[in-house]
Amino acid sequence: MIELQKMLELVIREAASDLHLSVGRTPTIRLHGALRGVGNKVLAPEDTAEAMKSITPERNVREFQETGSTDFAFSYGDKGRFRASIFRQRGYVGVVLRLLPSKMMSLEEIGLPPVMKDVCGQPRGLVLVTGPTGSGKTTTLASMINYINENFAHHIVTVEDPIEYYHPHKKSIITQREVGVDVDSFAECIRRALRSDPDVILVGEMRDLTTMQAAITAAETGHLVFATLHTTGAANTVDRIVDSFPTDEKEQIRIQLAMVLEAVLSQSLVPTADGRARVAAFEIMIANDPIRHLIRENKAFRINSFIQTGGKQGMILLDDFLFGLWAQGRITLSDMMLRAQDLESLQKKVREYTANTKRR
Repeated sequence: MIELQKMLELVIREAASDLHLSVGRTPTIRLHGALRGVGNKVLAPEDTAEAMKSITPERNVREFQETGSTDFAFSYGDKGRFRASIFRQRGYVGVVLRLLPSKMMSLEEIGLPPVMKDVCGQPRGLVLVTGPTGSGKTTTLASMINYINENFAHHIVTVEDPIEYYHPHKKSIITQREVGVDVDSFAECIRRALRSDPDVILVGEMRDLTTMQAAITAAETGHLVFATLHTTGAANTVDRIVDSFPTDEKEQIRIQLAMVLEAVLSQSLVPTADGRARVAAFEIMIANDPIRHLIRENKAFRINSFIQTGGKQGMILLDDFLFGLWAQGRITLSDMMLRAQDLESLQKKVREYTANTKRR
């Protein structure tokens, strides 16, 4: 049998992001974005089953038995906290454990531009943090909530599945509710939260139409709402939300979204040039009047042009942020291009930069 405690301690000691336990191969950690096998012990079915049994709460065991998968978070003593994803694969148990940062990072430590402090200080509206799985959305949201907690006297309600970061009361009152433990669904919890005098509501993930509707309604009724989506870029995010609604509701949702949307922050994690860490790259859209007009008129495809010219308001395209990291020598050319949204345009920018550098 594998010694899971030793594996968890290895992850913490190496500052790995994930631990994979899969039948037929050795335990594997993800370090700075790359997978690396650990030891020589090839895992048998009983190894992963025992690992699941040792960390999984009873309610999650039932969910796993009924649906074939379950997610939860757990603490390893006072050494670290992990998010667990347990699932069936080829009839066996698969386990992926993600190490959650032990220290709440500040907005500056994450690398967020100063404009996001202004966004956190808004009295109402919808703020979306987007990006692919593993891009650091949860960490960014936790840091934004922590900033509000330290600087404003608010009632902050979080709706999460699972709760990954515990927020102590500071200037604000923090109420954290976990789907499946404290409430049945995201949408139901948002509706109930509106009756508890909230100023800020965090929705861990807008997974379905009902949750989207509830989050938009909460923003409409005078609350600052934060939520995540698995999209890349502001324009794609707007289209994703609108396209989730039936055809006869799309026009109305565009009007509502144009009214409540305050900002879209899209992010990606990129290995540093030395391969020893990862750095966050961001796209930031601030919903000014021209952008609200584009959303109402179903012209989200033009949003990027307005982001590109909105630098004075703190806006920046993901490609421009990536280019800045590359020009500073912080990431490699190949990693930048791998994450480019407009590859041809970015390649042209690199050629011009290289030519100008040679002439100096």
